[in-house]
Amino acid sequence: MSERLLSIAPEHPVRLRLTTTGLAVAAAVAAVTAGSAVAQPDLGVAHATRAPAAAPQRTTALNPALREVMGRMPDAVVAGALVRRDGTGAAVGPVTADAHFRIGSVTKTFTHTVVLQLVAERRIALDAAARRYVPELLPEAYDRVTVRQLLDHTSGLPAPAPTPGPEDGPGWQFGSVTPEESLRESFAAAAAAHRTPPEPGSEQQYNGLNSVVLALLVEKVTGRSFTDELEQRIIRPLHLRHTSLPAADDLGIPSPHATVYVAGHDVTEQSPYPWAEGGMISTAADLDRFFTALFRGRLLPPAQQKLVFDVPPVKSAADNKNCFGGPACYSVGGLMGYRLENQEVVWGKTGSRPGWDNGFFATRDLRHRVAYSLNSTGAASPLPYIRQVVGAALAD
Repeated sequence: MSERLLSIAPEHPVRLRLTTTGLAVAAAVAAVTAGSAVAQPDLGVAHATRAPAAAPQRTTALNPALREVMGRMPDAVVAGALVRRDGTGAAVGPVTADAHFRIGSVTKTFTHTVVLQLVAERRIALDAAARRYVPELLPEAYDRVTVRQLLDHTSGLPAPAPTPGPEDGPGWQFGSVTPEESLRESFAAAAAAHRTPPEPGSEQQYNGLNSVVLALLVEKVTGRSFTDELEQRIIRPLHLRHTSLPAADDLGIPSPHATVYVAGHDVTEQSPYPWAEGGMISTAADLDRFFTALFRGRLLPPAQQKLVFDVPPVKSAADNKNCFGGPACYSVGGLMGYRLENQEVVWGKTGSRPGWDNGFFATRDLRHRVAYSLNSTGAASPLPYIRQVVGAALAD
């Protein structure tokens, strides 16, 4: 098993893109093997959360280190926060520990798991060319890109085309693009710019388009919608009663939930169009249940379970915002590693949608685990808070 790690670092939000949760990129770690890599949390666009007066803090069940971190919130940067550590939930500010939230790029780990299940069933060949299954989606320039390379972000697919953002004016949060449109526009932009894709498998560039292609490939192979496969294979078997992948025109979010704002506008209702790369809704308890099952091998046979933590032995792309300047940092299973201050390596995934910054991390042996969701005000990056939450929650 390859363990290459990242170091949680801030993202430079530009415009909503499918590279993160339909946005930009995720968290992570400094290399365990040669070199070091710098990854970025999936923060998306700068967003502000405004809510009623803060509720009383409810953190007494947490370990002292995490209780101290949570005790410094809410503040000017984080309006509300919820965590679930080792099965115990807590919250501060105008949000409850059982609140629903838009999980953003954490969705990718669900998508990768569905694909690996189909690999185990021999319905998808891991090292087969992706165009073997979806020739209509990928131009001939990408005819040697394999399914594995889509999973481990070494496909060399182009940067995603811009997607709806605040600069589009009032109501931007209700706009959407279809998966097929996002692919067509992205490939067209790359062709117009005469960009030559890198050799497949030569470098790692985190890219949400990989998840889009993978989900469409699942639909082609199974003859069923990706949502149906997700529900049948993961959501229902694990009894994730508060987890869903809404349609792009389903703007709501189940209660309870935080009320979130971007530039003073309520964007709690928004299109979940990022779909299989960033459109899911869940709770901390459901994420805890899913990742615990994934880590324990309940969702995949042994051969595919090894891939959950397997990182390709390649460099990070020069302009990769996630692992800039170091080796690859994402696994075939859609996880990333993170080295704590005590040098222990933990694994998980971050994600965001406007108004929410979320994630799950755990020690490999599940000795400690944490799911979190922060509601940022936009006054500053929530990254230091994310680092503090993860570090405090996973320390012995």
